[in-house]
Amino acid sequence: MSPYFIEASELDTRFTYHAPKPGQPEKYETIRNAALALSKLATSISPASREQSLAIGKLEEFVFWINAAIARREGE
Repeated sequence: MSPYFIEASELDTRFTYHAPKPGQPEKYETIRNAALALSKLATSISPASREQSLAIGKLEEFVFWINAAIARREGE
């Protein structure tokens, strides 16, 4: 089997809507608030620049992937 093979069940997990379960919206809010605080710190202590913009983009990516982990994998 190819090392790049993805099981159909994994595709279903990745591309299916996952309605929030009890307790998850609070986790999403906690993550967003932490990333917002870190982004405000970053922009307050560093000059506006490409590097700063990339760092903020990585924070957005962090929030996205952590939220996906909670939505997709919690309770497995």
